[in-house]
Amino acid sequence: MPDLLIELFSEEIPARMQKRASEDLQRLITNGLVEAGLTYAGAAAFATPRRLTLALEGLTAESPTLREERKGPRTDAPDKALEGFLRATGLTKDQLEARADKKGEVWFATIERPGRPAAEIVAEVLETTIRNFPWPKSMRWGAGSLRWVRPLHSILCILSDEAGVTTVPLDIDGITSGDTTRGHRFLSPDAFAVTSFDDYTAKLKRAFVVLSPTERADHIWADATSTAFAQGLEVVEDPGLLAEVAGLVEWPVVLMGAIDDDFLELPPEVLQTSMKEHQKFF
Repeated sequence: MPDLLIELFSEEIPARMQKRASEDLQRLITNGLVEAGLTYAGAAAFATPRRLTLALEGLTAESPTLREERKGPRTDAPDKALEGFLRATGLTKDQLEARADKKGEVWFATIERPGRPAAEIVAEVLETTIRNFPWPKSMRWGAGSLRWVRPLHSILCILSDEAGVTTVPLDIDGITSGDTTRGHRFLSPDAFAVTSFDDYTAKLKRAFVVLSPTERADHIWADATSTAFAQGLEVVEDPGLLAEVAGLVEWPVVLMGAIDDDFLELPPEVLQTSMKEHQKFF
């Protein structure tokens, strides 16, 4: 069973939208795949300022063949009733079966829908998801009709298994899917190819990107508290601010600064509001 990796790479996503967006991506993709007949063993979604990522493990390689029976009109029903039934089923009269019923003989249709490869289903579900993504606010750019929270630059979509890696073909408003992504905007801006989720996360970290928001927040908090402790200080705990700062950076680095004593004469509420709301300080 292949694993699926999707990354939607864009300009900076507002920190307040990232958590909900990653949850929406997982919900829309997994629901769409299941409705199309695919199953999977596990799913995980992630967000950084410039990417939404979804990883699925153990995706079925194709949807199952479906067999459906439909009961039609009586065999002595008017021709128009039979014609309507044939149109609805997509069959011809010689493909129907007459069966005895308590009210006489009735036409039955057996409709068989062959399974479809996972790549074909993934492409359809992903395009639908991207075009109908529930951003609180979105924008258009260039000459295309696509709307996204910020301009969407690239789509990474691959299926990988023991036999290798396959790019799921997809083109949305000129954005063609591939197997490449980019690292930190300034520290490692060049594109690189990936072959699996493990390869993806490892190469991102070497390119100065921590994919997990939880890992970024933990890193910020650990470094902030240890740096403050070394100076005989204590960081005021603020989970909301920590989550926001973790959504502003892909490679967190904690620095300690000092505020001139002249500015500390302002009321504490003014200082705290400015530090938290405008400067994102702890």
